[in-house]
Amino acid sequence: MVKKLLMRAFLTWMLLPLLCVIALPVAAQEPVAPGGYRWLEEGPFVGPLYLVISIERQMAHVYDGDRLVGVASVSTGMKGHRTPTGEFPVLQKREWHRSNIYSNAPMPYMQRLTWDGIALHAGHNPGYPASHGCIRLPHAFARKLFGMTQVGTLVSVTSDRLSPVLMVDALVAGDPGSAVVTFAPQAPVLLAQRDETAAPVLEVDPGIFRLRLMRR
Repeated sequence: MVKKLLMRAFLTWMLLPLLCVIALPVAAQEPVAPGGYRWLEEGPFVGPLYLVISIERQMAHVYDGDRLVGVASVSTGMKGHRTPTGEFPVLQKREWHRSNIYSNAPMPYMQRLTWDGIALHAGHNPGYPASHGCIRLPHAFARKLFGMTQVGTLVSVTSDRLSPVLMVDALVAGDPGSAVVTFAPQAPVLLAQRDETAAPVLEVDPGIFRLRLMRR
């Protein structure tokens, strides 16, 4: 139930000002060399699966629900071709693809993020921005990731952040019949049972997340 609510929350544009930072496993904190990657779990993964990509850090994190399961070096857009930031669902997947814009360049394990040419794909990964806007991944990492995702999988491209943000639809939060999203082992609380003048509440297990306010 919680994971279904989270999936719906991630696909919305309205968010509560709460940034949830997952305490990373020790293995995830070890440096990853340019072109390198590391899987922290082998699966099976139950989802929701999503990615967070940091342009400043040239890194990607793969999450399965509230667990970090993979990290990889990436190469994003060079000066003049900067990769856009934002929330992007995977729009299309092609195992073998060539660029329609840049000299028919190969883009293996392509996962399209925008219809104007931005995608995840395997490619040269020097550890710094070197692409024409796409997000290049290590080849073996891109191959495995391609088999894990589906059309609709959410990819969050950020300036610096690698932790996920929990986003809650304001319409859902304002519905008296909706339950409060919670990771705690207690029964869900109906919004109708709360003070109607109070702000929506998101309960998070402090054993999993550390919290801080995010200014918009």
